[in-house]
Amino acid sequence: MTLIKSISGIRGTIGGAADDGLNPLAIVKFTAAYAAFIRKHTKAETNRIVVGRDARISGAMVKQIVTGTLTGMGFDVVDIDLASTPTTELAVVWEKACGGIILTASHNPKQWNALKLLNENGEFLTAAEGAEVLALAEAENFAFADTEHLGRMTSNTTYGNRHIESVLNLHLVDVQAIRAANFRVAIDAVNSVGGMILPELLHALGVQVIFKLHCAPHGNFAHNPEPLPENLTEISELMTQAKADVGFVVDPDVDRLAVVCENSEMFGEEYTLVAVSDYVLGRTPGNTVSNLSSSRALRDVTLSYGCAYNAAAVGEVNVVAKMKETRAVIGGEGNGGIIYPESHYGRDALVGIALFLTLLAKKHIKASELRASYPSYFISKQKVELTASIDTDAVLAKVKERFVSYDITDIDGVKIDFSDKWVHLRKSNTEPIIRVYAEARTMQKAEELGDDVIRIIRDLTRE
Repeated sequence: MTLIKSISGIRGTIGGAADDGLNPLAIVKFTAAYAAFIRKHTKAETNRIVVGRDARISGAMVKQIVTGTLTGMGFDVVDIDLASTPTTELAVVWEKACGGIILTASHNPKQWNALKLLNENGEFLTAAEGAEVLALAEAENFAFADTEHLGRMTSNTTYGNRHIESVLNLHLVDVQAIRAANFRVAIDAVNSVGGMILPELLHALGVQVIFKLHCAPHGNFAHNPEPLPENLTEISELMTQAKADVGFVVDPDVDRLAVVCENSEMFGEEYTLVAVSDYVLGRTPGNTVSNLSSSRALRDVTLSYGCAYNAAAVGEVNVVAKMKETRAVIGGEGNGGIIYPESHYGRDALVGIALFLTLLAKKHIKASELRASYPSYFISKQKVELTASIDTDAVLAKVKERFVSYDITDIDGVKIDFSDKWVHLRKSNTEPIIRVYAEARTMQKAEELGDDVIRIIRDLTRE
């Protein structure tokens, strides 16, 4: 069994011995440490913490332990139960809570679960804050409340509807245009909470014809839940059979969005952000942000509007920090994560769907035609496995020296920008590997660039 502790939370497989996996003992310790952190640092005036979960099988069990621990630490818990990650983030703000915990392992398979931690703004903890929670958990530096100061439990399952209302109220979402387009929309919600909220969103947006795939939220995922092309063959077939205009696929907690064109071809996860940014920039020009491993296409589109693009280190919290620093009007990650500050600083597939449909309706073109209008890039994702004795930081430093004459960014590993391509090297925090992402105008060129750098890494590790 596996348990991974990181600054972004704790995740692991369910079951196993007392010292292994995401078991009840680990959940109690980490939840208590988070509660102690919140009590020490929160600026909120309430004593409430919001808890939401995706539909994976272990969710109810994990929720009972988390909510019991929080009340045992003296906090009042608002249980919003089955809810998307962005819904939970917004609920923290609307409840004026001092924090929130999302029970989701995102795109990981059903045997996984995780605790993702939010501050009073409904945003993920920073690296330093996450490290402090880990230290509190390791030292077991927390104290439970006595009988006079135990917290209380309340339930509120209305936040999904409120989330939808907030999306409809975004000034760039045009419900009338979407309704007039008479879209036929297919969705794949991989048997999680997206199956509950996406149909409601689409109906509210004026979509009358919806083809549902895997929308029963029972947690037995019908396929690998990561919304990658190799996992989406069923919706591709459905697009043809249903003669749908566009398809939307989300991961179990609905913060990532993949789009399928009317011809059954993938729009491309990297291009979800590109298309939505194109629409936003055309009406509210401003800066954009994505992470270093995301496609150059966003930069190209941003520059075409005379605006500035900035890159952040990989990780949603890093993208959000850069967006705030540069006052970006839109940003996100190339995995289909849309962050639109007018709504909130969190990846939100509902916002992405509403803005994408508005763009498609206003342009009066097919999804495949929209995709063809953007610069075409291809990303190769590879990795190099190293022995535990090899200093990966030293290897990255030597690679950087080899390419010193090129444009290099080293805020997160080493990214080397060439005129028509780039390669990004990052070390894993959990295993002795270096991830090698490369992008070029063709997949062959991207793979060749990745292969070249991998050969250099292997030569360096033999020296």
